Amino acid sequence: MRRVPPRILLVDDDRTVAEVVTRYLEREGFAVEWVADGRTAIDRALEDPPELIVLDLMLPKVDGLEVCRRIRALNPVPVIMLTARSDEADRVIGLDLGADDYLTKPFSPRELVSRVKAVLRRSAAGTAVAGENVLHAGCLEVDVSARTTRRAGELIALTAREFELLVHLMRHPQRAFRREELLERVWGYTVGDTSTVTVHVRRLREKLELDAADPHWIVTVWGVGYRFEP
Repeated sequence: MRRVPPRILLVDDDRTVAEVVTRYLEREGFAVEWVADGRTAIDRALEDPPELIVLDLMLPKVDGLEVCRRIRALNPVPVIMLTARSDEADRVIGLDLGADDYLTKPFSPRELVSRVKAVLRRSAAGTAVAGENVLHAGCLEVDVSARTTRRAGELIALTAREFELLVHLMRHPQRAFRREELLERVWGYTVGDTSTVTVHVRRLREKLELDAADPHWIVTVWGVGYRFEP
């Protein structure tokens, strides 16, 4: 049976960028659909969900942040953001909305292809993670197979990356991880912006901890990174 190539929805109003990115992705065996505005992107992503969305933030009609918000509210499809903005606030907002990663323009098409492969690899891995199936820490319970997280019996909604980060930390209790290590082990990147890790840790604390400003489970190791306290 012929394998269906993974489909990427590319959202960018710059035709030159879109053509270059499409060429590189197609060389690697991906099927690429290109749209040039936010409104069309939302319609296409919800009508025929792709395996991954490459999303520019600067878009006509509906900007990329709003596109990400609407899509992730209804569909957990992975999102990689592209931005020409240097303002870190936009990147943090995008990550808060559920984007999996971002690249700042100008970027290397080869780097984008590498990020796409890494995000899809993590997404496809899903529950196929070796180790204990149900993890506990006090009133916190994580079922790896069901991909559910409960605190005192209450279901907590986590994104795919938040869940994977939590599982990794819980499987290595009291071990301090540098942000670079977490970026490699959870995201699959040997090079990248560690602020991605910082944002995801903050979101986990806000969802799991009774007091995110004084966390009990996911603690900061100053000058190093983070560790999980059972």
